Amino acid sequence: MKKLALLYSFNTQKTSRAAKIIQEEFGGVLEEVNVEDITVKKFMAFEKYILGVPTWFDGELPNYWDEFLPDIEELDLKGKTFALYGAGDQKGYPENYVDAIGLLANVIEERGGKLVGFVSTDGYEFESSKAVRGNNFCGLALDFENQARLVKPRIAKWVEQLKKEFK
Repeated sequence: MKKLALLYSFNTQKTSRAAKIIQEEFGGVLEEVNVEDITVKKFMAFEKYILGVPTWFDGELPNYWDEFLPDIEELDLKGKTFALYGAGDQKGYPENYVDAIGLLANVIEERGGKLVGFVSTDGYEFESSKAVRGNNFCGLALDFENQARLVKPRIAKWVEQLKKEFK
């Protein structure tokens, strides 16, 4: 497997906690990159990516992703593969649960990137989400507030799926 980047904000709580579990499940082989310090050159140095993108407020991207988005919108991502994960709150924000995953996924696909790591919406309770495609999320949706006990098993299952899809 080619070098895989794990991009997330090192200053987040839940996204960082999930990143640590993802890194453990991959056996420590991921190159961790703080998305708050990302440059186009560093971003383009990889072929395979796992991006941590929590949803802020009423379905928004965090500032650091929002600020880097114009750069991504100018890139050719053909030949690059992406898996997305993010945290949200199904009960507190049921009308835009993990929307940020969907927002970033749309840009990646528009620029020619390939998405992997789709996860069934079964077992989640929310009203709507920009991250839903058919009966799946276009990434791993995590809810530390309402389904904390499911975080680790969902990550473990997702990483096993990614190991196959990233080959």
